Order: sequence, then C-alpha cells, then structure tokens
Amino acid sequence: MGRTSAHRRALRRNLAASLFEHSTISTTIEKAKFVRPFAEKLITLAKNGSLHARRRAITLLQNRDICKIEDGEPVKVTTVIQKLFDEVGPRFADRNGGYTRIVRMPLRRIGDNGQLALLQLVGELKVTEKKAPVPKSMTKTPVESVEPAADETPEKPAADEVPGEAPVDVERAGDDKPVSDETPAEVETDKQDSPDKKE
Repeated sequence: MGRTSAHRRALRRNLAASLFEHSTISTTIEKAKFVRPFAEKLITLAKNGSLHARRRAITLLQNRDICKIEDGEPVKVTTVIQKLFDEVGPRFADRNGGYTRIVRMPLRRIGDNGQLALLQLVGELKVTEKKAPVPKSMTKTPVESVEPAADETPEKPAADEVPGEAPVDVERAGDDKPVSDETPAEVETDKQDSPDKKE
C-alpha cells in the first residue's frame, strides 16, 4: 500500500476502531480488504469475553475513547474496547465467522480515482426497549350507556329553549347596564324625593 509497517499498523487500527464505533465505514476496496481479517479476529476475541482476550484486544487495537459533543464540549461516553466486548461480541454470539461485508459503491474518489466501498458489520444490533408503564389515569374505562326506563319519559325542552344552546339573557344592544324593572316615571319621582339633591 506504499506505507511503512508502522503506518500500516496505525491505519489498520484506526479503520477497525471506526468500524466498531460506527458499524459501517466508507473507504477504498484495498483498505477494506486489508482491515477485514483484522476486524474479524478482534470480534472473535470479543466473543470469548475473558480477561486475557480483553487484554489481547487492547494490545492489538489500543483503547480509543468514544465521545459525543454536548454544549460544544466533547464528553466521553465509552471506549472502543468496551463497546466491542459489550455490544459487538454478544451481537455475533451465534455466528461462526463472516462478521463483516464489503459493498462496492459506484463512486470513485476525486483525487486518485480510487474505487470506494462500504465496510459494514453484518446484521443489526438488537436493542430491547422497555416500555414505560401507563398510569391508571390515562387508561380508558368503558362508559356504560344509560337508557331511560320504560315508565319514564324523557324531559322535553321548553318551547323558548333551543336544544344544545344555553338560555340567553336579553339585553339592549350597546348597553352595559342591566335593564331595570321600574318605569321612567317612578325613577323621576325617586330623584325628586331624595334629600341629597341640591336645589
């Protein structure tokens, strides 16, 4: 691949760590074929799950941190070795080899016209989702329909009431004061008799 042995080891290590972190990576056909046996060997170690296998994987792969960005700052979530042994290894517990696949893409790199491919982990991660319990107040209870008895007759609405509408108080348009029951003559006499009125 035109690289020194140290550069090849670093390239293989970084591609495998990215594969375990993201489950799929885009690279060239040559690099995908180069890193595929190394990644499958590490998955076999993860299936073993022993302390010796974990130490061997750390020696081969190193233990890179997996971070996510929160409020503009990187926050450590887990490490590549921890994800490899906790998620990827149990994912292939019932599979004997063939943990990865190479999918050729019709695209080529602009710089050197290299053939691009996807290196992916086979299968999908099985995640058991726990459903939150529904509170009793949210559950619907069946409503029983109440039918009138045979000897009872349903009440009829009054003649001036319209079904479905509340009775409306009649007021004069534009008046905010309620209409009084007194006649205008009685109101005038009350004003004349009041002792507070100045002459």
